[in-house]
Formats: sequence, C-alpha cells, structure tokens
Amino acid sequence: MTNASYRQFCPVAMAAEILCTRWTVVLLRELVAGSTRFNELRRGVPRMSPALLSKRLSELEAAGIVKRETLSEMPEIDAYRLTKAGRDLQPVIEAIGMWGQKWVEAEPSLDNLDPELLMWDMRRNLDTEPVPSRRTVIEFLYPELPPSQRKWWLIVDPDRTVDLCHVDPGFDVDLFVHVDLRTMTEIWMGLKTVARAVDDGMLRMTGHAELASTMQSWLGLSPFAKQDKLAS
Repeated sequence: MTNASYRQFCPVAMAAEILCTRWTVVLLRELVAGSTRFNELRRGVPRMSPALLSKRLSELEAAGIVKRETLSEMPEIDAYRLTKAGRDLQPVIEAIGMWGQKWVEAEPSLDNLDPELLMWDMRRNLDTEPVPSRRTVIEFLYPELPPSQRKWWLIVDPDRTVDLCHVDPGFDVDLFVHVDLRTMTEIWMGLKTVARAVDDGMLRMTGHAELASTMQSWLGLSPFAKQDKLAS
C-alpha cells in the first residue's frame, strides 16, 4: 500500500503498513459505521479530498479489506463494502475510538469542530423510536457559524429512515434547536447532557413539547460516549 515499509516480520508492523497511512483509519470508521457509497463516505470525511478518498479506497481494495460492487438499481454508482478481513477490523476501530475517548484530552478535541461531520453522525445514530410516527422535521441552528453552515435539518420519515438536509427541505419544522456548535458537540460526545445545556442557557428548543423533553433519548450519542473520559 505504501513505499514506506518497516521491513519487519512482526504482524503489528505489517498491519501498520496497510492501516496507518493518513485518513485510512478514519475512512475505515465510516465503512464500519455502514457508509458504502462514495458520496456517503465523503460526508463522513468532509475534509478529505475526493482524489485522496479514491486513492485510499483503491489501496484498501488492493489489500483485500474492501470490495467494490456495482449497484444493480443504479449501475452507474459503485458501492464499497467491507470484506471478511475488513469486518474483522471493527473491534480494532472501536477500540481505537474508546481509547481516544478515554485518554485524549477533551479540550484539543473540541478545537476540531465540524458541523457537517457532527450532523452526519447524529443522522445515523438518531433513535427513531421516541419520534412521532409521521414525517418529523428537526431544525438545528448554529448562530455563530457563517450562513452556509448555520442551518441543518434532520428529517424522520414515516418508514423511520432519517435524512440530513443542508438546504431547507421546505417542510414544516416540528422542533427548532438553537445551540452553539461546541455545546452540541459536547452533548454528542457525552461530555454534557441536554438538561445541563438547557439549564446553562446554551441550548434552546421551541416547538413540539414532547420532542423537546425527550431530546436526550432520541438524539443518541457518539458510539464512544459510553466510555468515561479519564484525561482532563
């Protein structure tokens, strides 16, 4: 995968030659989380250039970690799926995330705020069970961001699928969530609760009263939020 070889027979070194190139582990996080199409993967790694994403996918395919398939319903679009070797990496990726949540200081993490990645993670982890069984629209407003990044919409359809829109979908909004990006990221990472953010005046909700009162339950959290943070 890379011209830089450790030249060691050790399995750790051999695996590192495949997995430790820039962006590879983060890309594997997206594949493990269920993203398969190129544009889905791009939304999970928004700061990765399309050219580098294509390169890393090709390298992972050559290493036997992903396989590229043509979608029968859309033959012009490829899907990238983990092979058995790729699926065996799931506990490795999860362990890296748990270690980061436990031992990496919170403050440097919160210097790397990204509304697109945050909203994409929220979309795929949202628990639809507490949400009304009809189309439900939740608008998030981050007032400190530039207009192009300020508003996001989560849409739960009657079939319980969840969509993320960055352009006004034109539907009536059931709940407006007014919060700064840092606070929402802290909530998502399990560093702060919805109730505390409301009490601190950092988060305001208007609209559907039950949706507002149950936000902590339908929001879901980062898969790594259950790990207590020991680093300050």
